[in-house]
Formats: sequence, structure tokens, C-alpha cells
Amino acid sequence: MDFSVVDLSRLQFALTALYHFLFVPLTLGLSVMLVIMESLYVMTNRPIWRVITRFWAKIFGINFVLGVATGLTMEFQFGTNWSYFSQYVGDVFGAPLAIEGLMAFFMEATFVGLMFFGWEKLSKRQHLFVTFMVAVGTNLSALWILVANGWMQNPVGARFNTDTMRMEVTDFSAVLFNPVAQAKFVHTVSAGYVIASVLVLGVSAFYLLKGRWTQFAKRSMTVAAAFGLAGSLSVVVLGDESGYVLTDNQKMKLAAIEAAWHTAPAPAGITLIGLPDFETRTTRYQVEIPWVLGLISTRSLTGEVTGMSELVLKAHERISSGQIAYRAVQVLKRTPTDAAARAAFELHKRDLGYALLLKRYVADPAAATPAMIDTAAWDTVPSVPLMFWSFRLMAGIGFLMIALFTAAFVISTARRHEQYRWFLRIAVAAMPLPWLAAELGWVVAELGRQPWAIDGVLPTFLATSSLTPALLITTIVGFTALYGTLAVIEVRLILAAIAHGPVEDLPEPAPVTALPIPSLAA
Repeated sequence: MDFSVVDLSRLQFALTALYHFLFVPLTLGLSVMLVIMESLYVMTNRPIWRVITRFWAKIFGINFVLGVATGLTMEFQFGTNWSYFSQYVGDVFGAPLAIEGLMAFFMEATFVGLMFFGWEKLSKRQHLFVTFMVAVGTNLSALWILVANGWMQNPVGARFNTDTMRMEVTDFSAVLFNPVAQAKFVHTVSAGYVIASVLVLGVSAFYLLKGRWTQFAKRSMTVAAAFGLAGSLSVVVLGDESGYVLTDNQKMKLAAIEAAWHTAPAPAGITLIGLPDFETRTTRYQVEIPWVLGLISTRSLTGEVTGMSELVLKAHERISSGQIAYRAVQVLKRTPTDAAARAAFELHKRDLGYALLLKRYVADPAAATPAMIDTAAWDTVPSVPLMFWSFRLMAGIGFLMIALFTAAFVISTARRHEQYRWFLRIAVAAMPLPWLAAELGWVVAELGRQPWAIDGVLPTFLATSSLTPALLITTIVGFTALYGTLAVIEVRLILAAIAHGPVEDLPEPAPVTALPIPSLAA
């Protein structure tokens, strides 16, 4: 197996996924903010709210187009770069994506057209309904995508079929109501609301600093402050809920995030800062707060947070059990009616994926040595320093957003925008921070699942297509060049829209026909 192909495939998907997610959260948040702004226009009948809605809809439209373009590329990669993944779990993973395309995306695309071209064709209430449906479609699209991703993190409602050698759905409601998927959805959507609020807040602060369109900016800032404060509080609360879900479903990810090398007596303390060292399997210079991790992760004073060393021992046991399941599958391939093999498989099928980890070291997992099993068990530990610091930086930005929006809300409600120019400068400078936090969130979510493409079911190194490194490098360079160009175009379009300001383009005045001047002779 050429592991450069695996690494390059992962790099390409990471680049396209992280790039795509620059646009998705802004679309999620702005769609809901447009509903709020247009609702104010319908309720008050004040033209300025119409101007506000149309301006931010323009920003939404620019961002929406590029989000769609980059999302389509990602979906095609499952067939081009991850063909065995698609073959092995496509019956399960493909269902939510198909529903997203058929239901959410088409609804969203239809109502987006009506939203932009229906201002003069629809009544105010009809147009508000259209804008509302755009927001519903956008958030439904996120729901189905995160249901698919949540199943990768916690593969419930499916089983391995020894006749087809594929994973198949057994309970779609379990896939849909997967606790990991639901926690990821509300947390991700709330992060999108924060990102959109920070953009609106920052642009409004920029206008106030320049003394331009101040009435527009003050009203936009008020909406952003209230919506952003609610969103930032939700991100922290729902992030805590996501951590609680990890305790039951992704214990290794939780242990890596907290650099918990060993199971500590309950309730475990949380490490604020430190230097995780994989070689010595300790965390140097750590600053710990007692009890907090236990309370967050187990909601009790008696629940334990299992450490990585103990989880590796558990993985060792599951690999040994998976070897039995793997041998049974090989027998069932040749003799599907073998009752003993069927019984052995049913008893150990939950651990089949762990046996596949051994294919990194030996062609036949049943022939693996104890040293190979031990190495494969430690492969289940993700990059602890990366997880540890990515999570803390993401969480730190989250708390900064709460402080930012709290200050913005107080200033906006007191109508003292001009008196706090220092805050306006901070609001402009803070615009990139929530995007950084969102990207770090995906780093934690996806790298924390490694070495699995489907947690406990399919190792990442087995999921790729039969490609060459040269082909992957070529496509990475091509995507980087294309997406870099598109990014420059979008940024320039958005900056041009901001520079133009919330000014409605008026029709050209009709040419004035000169009246004939009577001659003096007449």
C-alpha cells in the first residue's frame, strides 16, 4: 500500500473541505439574519429596513454562489478519491446526501431566485415568506450533511452484510437521530450564526468609523449584537453538550482533547494549558483545575473519564476479537452456509473494523503478530498536541465572542456608538476570529476521529481510490489555483459591495429634449 496516496488524498479533501467551510457558515447565519431584518421591514414599514435587507442579501448572494461551487467538488471526491469508502458504506452515507440534494438544495436554490428577483413582483409578506424558506432550506441542507458526517463519527443504525460485503442501513431513524449528528448540527449552525453576526458587526463598525451610512450601520449593528450574543452563548452551551456526547460515543477523541493519558480518579480535573508529549505519554507544565472535566463530561462527581492508555488496552482486546470476525468473513465468502463461521461472526462482528487496522502491517489480519497488534492499538490515538491546542484556541475564541457581543449589545442599546471608537476598531479587527474557530472545530472533529474514516468500522488508509501520487499532486495544485482565483474574485466583489454601500441603484434619468428657441425675427 502506497501511504503517500493516503496522505495526499487526505490533504486534498482537507483543503477542499476547509475552503468550502469558509462560505457555508456565513450562508447559514446571513440567511436567518435576513429573515430578522426583513421581518422588521414588514412590521415597521420603514424603508431603511428594506435597504438593510437588500444590502446584506447582496453579500449573501455572492457568498452563496461560491459555497455551492465548492460543495459540488467535495461530493464528487467521494467517487474519485475515496472509491472504496463509497463502495463500502455508500448505502448508508449516500442516503442523507441524496436527501440533502433532492430536498434541501433544490428548495434553497429555487427560493434564492425568488428572493433576489421578487422584490418588485411579490408583496412584502410574500417576499418575507420566500426569504424565510431560503433560511429553512439552507439550514436543512446543513442538517442532512451533518447527519452523514455524524454517522461517520458514530455509525449507528447499520450493519455489515456478509453477502454483499458492504454496510447497509438497518434503522434510518437511528441514523437521523444519532446523538453525535444532532449535537454537531446545533453546534455548527450556532457557529454560523456567530460568523454572520461578526461580519455584519464589523462592516457596521467600519461604516461608523468612516462616518458613512450611520443610520444603516447603527441598525445593522443592533441586529448583529443581539443575534450574535445569542449565537455565541449557544455555541458555548452546545459545545459543552457535544463534549458530553463524546463521553459515551468517542472516548478516545475526548481523551486526546484533554491530554488524559491515564484514567484519573473521579471527578477528573481539566488541564487548561500544558505540553502534551506522546513519547513519554505525559503532559508537562500542566495547569489543572480540579473536578471540572468530570463535571462537564459525565455530569456527575462519580463518573470517570477514561484515559488513552486504558482505551488502547481496550482497542487491543477489540483487535483480537476482530481477528475472529475477519476469519469468519473469509470462510463465509467461500461457504455462506457455514453455521460455525456465521455464529463466530455474529458474536464478534462489532469488532471487525478493528481487525482491518492490521492491514497497515500485514495482508492477512489473522496472521498478525502480537507486536503488530500492539502497534495497531496505539494507532487509535490521534495527534494529541494538535487536538489539545486546537480545542483550546477554538474555545478561547468562543469566549472572546461572548465578550465582544456583550459589549456590542450594551453599546447598541445605549445608542452610544460614536463614543466608543476603540470598540469599533476591535469589532473590525475581530472579523477573522470566528472563521478561525470554525476551521479549528473541524480539525478537532475530523482529526480526532483518526485513524478511522468510519469510526470503528473502516480505517482511513483502506478507504482511498487506486490513484497515483502524481495525479493527486496535480489535482491539488489545480484546485489550489482555481480556488485561490475564486477567493480573490469573491473578496473583491464583497469589498466592492461594501465600498458601494447600502445605496439603491436608481434608473438612469430620461434624456431631456431641448425646446426650440423662438427666433427674434418671429
